[in-house]
Amino acid sequence: MKKFLDDNFLLRTTTAQSLYHQVAKHLPIIDYHNHLSPQQVAENSTFDNISQVWLNGDHYKWRAMRANGIAEKYITGNASDKEKFLKWAETVPYTLRNPLYHWTHLELQRYFGISELLSPKTAEKIYEETVEKLKTPAFSVHGLLQQMNVEVICTTDDPTDSLIYHQQFAQQKAGFKMLPAFRPDKAMQVDDCGAFNQYVDLLESVTNIAIGDFKSYLDALKKRHDYFANHGCSVSDHGLEHIYAEDYTEQEIAEIFHKIRLDRPISLQENHQFKSAMLVYFAQWDHEKGWVQQYHLGALRNNNTRMLGLSGPDTGWDSMGDFSQARALSKFLNRLDAEDQLTKTIIYNLNPADNEMIATMVGNFNDGSIAGKVQFGSAWWFLDQKDGMTKQLNTLSNMGLLSRLVGMLTDSRSFLSFPRHEYFRRLLCDILGEDVEQGELPEDMEWIGKIVSDICYYNAKDYFKF
Repeated sequence: MKKFLDDNFLLRTTTAQSLYHQVAKHLPIIDYHNHLSPQQVAENSTFDNISQVWLNGDHYKWRAMRANGIAEKYITGNASDKEKFLKWAETVPYTLRNPLYHWTHLELQRYFGISELLSPKTAEKIYEETVEKLKTPAFSVHGLLQQMNVEVICTTDDPTDSLIYHQQFAQQKAGFKMLPAFRPDKAMQVDDCGAFNQYVDLLESVTNIAIGDFKSYLDALKKRHDYFANHGCSVSDHGLEHIYAEDYTEQEIAEIFHKIRLDRPISLQENHQFKSAMLVYFAQWDHEKGWVQQYHLGALRNNNTRMLGLSGPDTGWDSMGDFSQARALSKFLNRLDAEDQLTKTIIYNLNPADNEMIATMVGNFNDGSIAGKVQFGSAWWFLDQKDGMTKQLNTLSNMGLLSRLVGMLTDSRSFLSFPRHEYFRRLLCDILGEDVEQGELPEDMEWIGKIVSDICYYNAKDYFKF
């Protein structure tokens, strides 16, 4: 019987073990999409206890705790940090076969050197041991990132963000890069016209541009896009239920914007037309600058309005959606490609029912100009686990070129989440190692090792050119 979480965790064959330990294990990490705090990075923050760095903002853990009958007081409520940790420790033994069970113990091992299983029996000891370690420089934000050999992180930033912490960090010598990513979701979110108008007012004050019509609105957003570029940004990101690709005219969008600014209701068709137009403008600007654009598709957000009202957004009330994706995605990408304005693009999919569709769709727009120009991105959110990652890797293998994949990302708010790259690398090596030992791939370890190192690191380095 294998020991839990030993050196060969997830590596079922000697070939897989060789690929991981000799090739993948020590490669640097390029984490090109996450939700880490730029302020905490710039200030090299420290943490008083493990709850602050591990539980705060982690809606994966919060959902598990709720499912285990833990009161909200101990999740997003006013319980002490230690009380919250003890409730998480109470929950962990019940997360068997949930990826949280693996992640929890990987993170305790990799950062703190703790191999004991977290449970109510060990919780007090582990809490105190981690408190002591968190007092040392190795457990500051910079120390944690350096422990994991992180080379680049890209945060997620609204167009109105000042990027002041990115500017501060750029003056430091931390041994890794922190770069912004342009995330303009609020700039096209017209489902709530009141909130949208507040956002336009904020944009007006940030840019010092009087926004009296749609043209001046675009001018203000383009100014921020340029500002981001001047501060090292070369990636954008969009979190959408699905791509919007309605037909529209410039005049129609100008009239829709005017109605919104007058607080007049717009129809569902007008809503979708406005979002369609904004996606095209953002994509054109990305192409103009040679950025990489990312689209996270398929989340149905804020399902529980009662709990949303109590705890706010991004606290664990989201799920997979079952949206129709193919036609609009095809129309959107085709419009950009037809006008020679399709930049490097990554599509992330949340519903595994759409894996094959996404994998084949991206192949329609790989035109030979750049290797892996349009990518089926790695498994994310609810699919960021053994089965989901394996399905994504297998689907991409079957429908496209796995060898050109730009690897893994954390998509996380936690500075302890970087073992997810290790998890991905182990699964990748296991899949390829199994194929070699079954005679489905040649025993050409030099070439297969190169493919592994490319997927884990070099493809992203070449693709993003940070």
